[in-house]
Amino acid sequence: MKQDVIAEMSTDDLKERLEAENIQLTRLKLNHAVSPLENPMKIKEYRRMIARIKTELRKRDLFGTNKKVEL
Repeated sequence: MKQDVIAEMSTDDLKERLEAENIQLTRLKLNHAVSPLENPMKIKEYRRMIARIKTELRKRDLFGTNKKVEL
C-alpha cells in the first residue's frame, strides 16, 4: 500500500489496519522461525507498512486532524 492510499484512510481505519498488520507480522516471524519462508522479504514489507501507518498516525496526532496533511 502506498503512502497516498494510507493518507486517504480515516484514523480509525488506520488503527484497525495497524493491528492487523502487527498480527500478520508476528505470524510471519513465528512461521519463519519454525521453517524458512518462501519469500522472507515479506517480513521487511510488513515492517515498512507498519512504519508508514505509524508515521501517518503520528503526523495526524501532531497536527490535530483526521484529514490528509501536506507538508
